Amino acid sequence: MTSGKRAGSTRASVWLAAEPAPKRKAEPAERKQGEGQEPKPGALDRRRIVEATVRLLDADGLAKFSMRRLADELDVTAMSVYWYVDSKDDLLEFALDQVSGEMVVPDPAAGAADWRDQLRALAVEYRNMLVAHPWVPVLLGRYLNIGPRSMAFSDAILAVMRRSGVPKEGLTGALSAVFQFVYGFSAVEGQFRERCRGTGLTEDEYYRQVVASVSERPDFAEQHSEALAMSKDLTEMTLAEARERDFGFALDTVIAGIEVMRDRAGAVRDRAGAVRDGAGAVRDGAGAVRDRAAAGRS
Repeated sequence: MTSGKRAGSTRASVWLAAEPAPKRKAEPAERKQGEGQEPKPGALDRRRIVEATVRLLDADGLAKFSMRRLADELDVTAMSVYWYVDSKDDLLEFALDQVSGEMVVPDPAAGAADWRDQLRALAVEYRNMLVAHPWVPVLLGRYLNIGPRSMAFSDAILAVMRRSGVPKEGLTGALSAVFQFVYGFSAVEGQFRERCRGTGLTEDEYYRQVVASVSERPDFAEQHSEALAMSKDLTEMTLAEARERDFGFALDTVIAGIEVMRDRAGAVRDRAGAVRDGAGAVRDGAGAVRDRAAAGRS
């Protein structure tokens, strides 16, 4: 926890805090006034504050975000914002949950739905959200992300994965394989877009410029010829097309791997059952021999 009132606090998340007592009557705040004064009635509330926070984070990035910049965007004083949120940390957690609500969640109980298709849909939704908001991957490493919208998404993921037949002890590993992959893929994609935006070039222009610069270096061209050839192949299509192709192939590979591991675990269970059944048969046979021997002695 790195900012606002939470610095040095033991509270792990705004979502785990007891509901605070209202600081005043539930009246929205309005325009700028003297520092430290209670907001006047107007149009300010937490929903509007969080929405403005998301807009600023999308436009300027996490590094440039501040409570004073937010107050300017809302045309209120910085102190007015603190009537609705206790700290910058709390506000960033609210923003994180706000964008989690953008993800469309399929119905895990849909009888005709294939769990693989639903898992792919969830992975695509997660990727789209991460790429649309490049600041989210950073906050996911900072906060617990246990807001109601995020937890609804997590619950849907678990429900879908349970239908896959993966054993209980393998569920978290299977989920990590999918969503840690999506996280990494999307974080790199989002950061690349930010870098291109900073240069004033499109992604394709920037990428072709980099490939051309590297190709002009004899040492690179000789030592990394295969990687350079692959990079040049990518210039034959747009980066968006290449990403969609690679993301789809990689996601299918991960899901196929989950199926392999599920089937392998099932085969192990079957072999263990067969061994137990064989041991039982041996015990039954030994018992029958003992019974016959006892009958012969009598």
